[in-house]
Amino acid sequence: MAAHSQGPNGLAPVHVAVHNPAEIPEPDPQAAPYAQELFATSAKYADIAWSKWGAEPRWLGMDTSTCAVAINPSHFHSRGADEFERFLYGAASRGEPALIIVTMGNANDESLRNVFSRYDASVDFRNFTGSIAGKRLLAGAEVSLAPDLDAADRDLGLRLRNRPETAPWWAMTLQPTTMQRSPRGPAIVHQPEGELLPILVDSLGEPVVARWTPTDGQQIWYVIPDEVDWNTVVEWIIQRALPTHVPAALRRVRSPHSIDADLETTAETEARVALEELECRYIDDKARLKDSLEQARQKAEPVRSGLLYGSGDELADAVAVVLRAAGFAVTDLDADLGATKSADLLAVLDQETCLIEVKSTSGPAPEKLVSHLQRHLQTWPQLRPNQPVTCSALIVNHQHRLDPAQRPAEVYQRKEFVDALTFPVLTTGQLFDWWRAQDWSAVRIAILGRSHSGQPGQPSTENNTASSSRHRRRWFRSGGASSA
Repeated sequence: MAAHSQGPNGLAPVHVAVHNPAEIPEPDPQAAPYAQELFATSAKYADIAWSKWGAEPRWLGMDTSTCAVAINPSHFHSRGADEFERFLYGAASRGEPALIIVTMGNANDESLRNVFSRYDASVDFRNFTGSIAGKRLLAGAEVSLAPDLDAADRDLGLRLRNRPETAPWWAMTLQPTTMQRSPRGPAIVHQPEGELLPILVDSLGEPVVARWTPTDGQQIWYVIPDEVDWNTVVEWIIQRALPTHVPAALRRVRSPHSIDADLETTAETEARVALEELECRYIDDKARLKDSLEQARQKAEPVRSGLLYGSGDELADAVAVVLRAAGFAVTDLDADLGATKSADLLAVLDQETCLIEVKSTSGPAPEKLVSHLQRHLQTWPQLRPNQPVTCSALIVNHQHRLDPAQRPAEVYQRKEFVDALTFPVLTTGQLFDWWRAQDWSAVRIAILGRSHSGQPGQPSTENNTASSSRHRRRWFRSGGASSA
């Protein structure tokens, strides 16, 4: 094997079981599949900033006996078995666990799984029985951190959880080794050794990133999915994995990431502990805030989607949510009286009873939409003679095929028509802006036609007089929908 310079240089040696990507030219498109595979395998590691993270790669053909960690080592003699063997022997001779990082599956292989197997990928151990089988999950699989992780495993899980949404995952499980000594003899099954500790799990609780350790603790395997950012993985190896599992490897090369608490000054210890506590708080706070953001989005999305892009029941339900948040008691009249018998919603606030018609249109709103609410106002006394309405409003999701920013600010622009309106005509875009700003006063003013001193759920101090109702009708007649 090629000689390698010795002596501490601050860089931890890392065995990578591929040829140096800088020495492998890109093959011709007509080259043999073997040459193309060789180039593609090495190219995955071509852009790693090794020295930036404090590491030094040892490729195939280089001595690996002093390596602190191995990435995707090989069992095949023609592709790195000797290097893997020297790596394991070197770790054992120093009394250190062999730290091994392997990838599950092939992101570019979307061929059909063997019909006789539930799995389409596997990771085999060296000198131990059993293997880790992987089943590729469907696109869009959701993953989360497993509970009770140590700092190193949690950090790896957070890094890998941020992979692109299109990157695949494989659900993993330990599998026994089955041997057939003779064609007619019974199969011999060896149960898998060691423990598979989940780091990231899918929605069914199956690990998609995991740590495997045999009973004797001589090896530590991290199994991660294919198609990862190797820069972030190498950074994690030097800053997290080696200090946790093989700290002597960093001390040997005098790595700046080596932490020997016995040799620190008081100031170093205090600063390091404070930094570690800060990082832990940051990780916890980031996870908590991401969860809060996701919950807020899940709560907001039905209203946002309904108001800006919805029609029918979806739109009416979103409008009802906003009105309730503004303090109105809202009744779904389609459910209460029967569909099409009256307007969509009845909104009540103190002494005010408002009939609300909700419409949607993919293009400019036709003026005849107004007649729907006018007709419902005429028939209301027959439906609810003991509950007269004091106000009404037409709410329209107009031009909903356009981006909200491209839609006209008002439903109607013809001045003569707007001046003749006797009730407000509001856009769902206006309602959305007030809702997301929690401007409930603006919602009440728009619906009632005047200010309302009460807060949502609180009684108003204003009197509902006939003169105020007449004033409200004049206000809408003079200002139109734009005044709302």
